[in-house]
Amino acid sequence: MRKLFFKTIVVLLLISSVNSCKKELEPNNITKSKPAEIPFALVIHGGAGTIKKANMTVEQETAYTKKLQEALDTGYRILENGGTAIEAVQKTINVMENSPLFNAGKGAVFNSLGKQEMDASIMDGKTLNSGAVAGVSLIKNPINAAILVKDSTRHVMLSGKGAEEFAKQFNLVFEDESYFYTEKRMNQLKKAQKKEKVVLDYTSLNNSSLIDNHKYGTVGCVAIDKDHNIAAGTSTGGMTNKKFGRIGDSPIIGAGTYANNQTCGVSATGTGEYFIRTLAAHQVSNLVQYKNLNLKEALKQVVHVEIDTLGGDGGLIALDKNGNIAWDFNTEGMYRGYKKSTGENVIEIYNKN
Repeated sequence: MRKLFFKTIVVLLLISSVNSCKKELEPNNITKSKPAEIPFALVIHGGAGTIKKANMTVEQETAYTKKLQEALDTGYRILENGGTAIEAVQKTINVMENSPLFNAGKGAVFNSLGKQEMDASIMDGKTLNSGAVAGVSLIKNPINAAILVKDSTRHVMLSGKGAEEFAKQFNLVFEDESYFYTEKRMNQLKKAQKKEKVVLDYTSLNNSSLIDNHKYGTVGCVAIDKDHNIAAGTSTGGMTNKKFGRIGDSPIIGAGTYANNQTCGVSATGTGEYFIRTLAAHQVSNLVQYKNLNLKEALKQVVHVEIDTLGGDGGLIALDKNGNIAWDFNTEGMYRGYKKSTGENVIEIYNKN
């Protein structure tokens, strides 16, 4: 009897020990390390070119700085409230398209016939789905039309009258020619035609010209949201005095715009023909993915080696899958800025080198 009692005690102790071990091994009792939090963020540009502090008045510099900050704040609020990167890019670019300070939307420059021909594109880094419009004249916000192409067609790019007819079906806002017209921009076209020049971004016609007389800058934005999805978009009026029908890099996926959650998002500004030839935006992604370069190294390779070698001017902004931000350009300035959930808020205009 005594032996049976002791055996029972031993069995109960063993059962208790086993149950205790099981409890320790249960998932709820295992301390899990939280994955590193990727900051949500966005980076923008408002064009590159001969942007010298000596040619900029205090009032002009203040105006550009305020508008860049407004654009950043608009996109940041969307990201902060859980909105998508696509929406943040769209609304951020809308702010710049609605301003006469930049060469996009309201500020679009004149082609050789005295008309506006605007281009825009947007790309979703999660799905690689993309949309673009080229050579549109009366759409108030071309980036909105690009999103419609992405979401409502099987195509990537629509151009000219076809793109405008498509946009009308979705009740996009159109403006008449007077909305896009200013005397200063017309004078700029006349000066360019007199000198037989095609004027890019903020390249001044002479050293005494004020920046305010040369409102050219292509606009772009790249964002990463709380779900770690990346999006990139670009919108432009092209070059002053460009041949009618000319299309640059801005609406071309892989040249002026690219986004991929596996690598980064990129938006370009500059001499579009050179960004097309080098597939500049996609090349940055390739260098990150296949050469294991960081963003700064990849941008330097594309801007200062590949585009420089061909004789092109301009710059790139980029944001990678970890929320890192970088930019590079080979001109004397580029309107640019970024804002991150870490608290960083930066706006720059001139070349610091």
